[in-house]
Amino acid sequence: MDIWGGENLEISFRIWQCGGTLEIVTCSHVGHVFRKATPYTFPGGTGQIINKNNRRLAEVWMDEFKNFFYIISPGVTKVDYGDMSSRLGLRHKLQCKPFSWYLENIYPDSQIPCHYFSLGEIRNVEANQCLDNMARKENEKVGIFNCHGMGRNQVFSYTANKEIRTDDLCLDVSKLNGPVTMLKCHHLKGNQLWEYDPVRLTLQHVSSNQCLDKATEEDSQVPSIRDCSSRSQQWLLRNVTLPEIF
Repeated sequence: MDIWGGENLEISFRIWQCGGTLEIVTCSHVGHVFRKATPYTFPGGTGQIINKNNRRLAEVWMDEFKNFFYIISPGVTKVDYGDMSSRLGLRHKLQCKPFSWYLENIYPDSQIPCHYFSLGEIRNVEANQCLDNMARKENEKVGIFNCHGMGRNQVFSYTANKEIRTDDLCLDVSKLNGPVTMLKCHHLKGNQLWEYDPVRLTLQHVSSNQCLDKATEEDSQVPSIRDCSSRSQQWLLRNVTLPEIF
């Protein structure tokens, strides 16, 4: 890695996956003293260096889950990240565990779903707009906005539990005709269970037996939910694969 950026995650992944542990020392204090000016330069700019470091981190340690990171931050895939053979060789020599082990055993509360059918944008065919969490918080309505292809707020996963998930929030409908809100994923199905039909392209909310629909004229930035009967209820899921890909 160059200069700085991503090394904290790389150290953590490497230690845990290769048999070590990270411990918190009670009452310890950590300080970070910033210089008035950095004595080094960032060839190509700070963003270039950080993206390169993060790409190397993902390629060595994250296995197939690197695709989750690339969809969230597509700019990372555009950098030249150099030769990885020595780092991959080190991982093989140390017989380090897969990233799936890290997620299941070290960070089970991670916002990365371990099993999913689709990851990326969820686009309404008729409106040509995408689901967007709008940086909203728990108990707020999910949004819909022009698709920008930049990942981030428009990255949703359709999980193996048939949830529509953004970070650690799932789309939830508690009554007929909505609203569609974002609540903590509880993995108990119920109000968070959605059935995707890859032929009809519908996302049916099983509990209400209604389908996710485009926004209404009354609220142009919030998707609606209505009885399943309209072309406006067709949705394209990015890279959808049924059954589950993992």
